[in-house]
Parts: sequence; C-alpha cells; structure tokens
Amino acid sequence: MSEPPASAPPADGRRKPVVTLPMAVAGVCLALPFGAMLWVDSYARLKPAFIGIPFFYWYQMLWVIVSTALTTVAYVLVRRQERDRKRGGRP
Repeated sequence: MSEPPASAPPADGRRKPVVTLPMAVAGVCLALPFGAMLWVDSYARLKPAFIGIPFFYWYQMLWVIVSTALTTVAYVLVRRQERDRKRGGRP
C-alpha cells in the first residue's frame, strides 16, 4: 500500500493542530498569571507596603488587573486567528 501525499488530510478528516506565533503568545499570556501565583515565595512577605496595605495583598490584587489584561490579549489573538482561518487565510 502506498502512503497518501503529505498535503492530503488524514483519513479521519481531522487536521493536525498548527501552533502559530499568535497561539503561542496567547498560551504564554494565560500561563503567566498561574506561574506568578504558584510561586508563593516571591510574594509571601509584608513589606514593601503600599498605602498601608501589606505586599502580600496588594501584589495579589495587582495580578487580578494584570490577569484581566493578559486574558484579553489572549482572547483577541485567538479570535483573530480563528477569523483568519475561517476566511481561508493563514492556518
């Protein structure tokens, strides 16, 4: 039996996922807040305080805002990638 050409889709009709730069950036944007919050030693302290709030608390609240921004960036990148793929553009 001969192998199908490399450009032919698999027999089951599914494509292999293609990891592009925008999708990789979106993944990093989503993973960064998890890494920051899991590294507890980096923020498990009281100083420096900000307007009387210990570092432990304001650092976590800052990550709420940063996480929102990073999730928005990831969403826009993925939506743009999907829109381009549906139009028949880039993979």
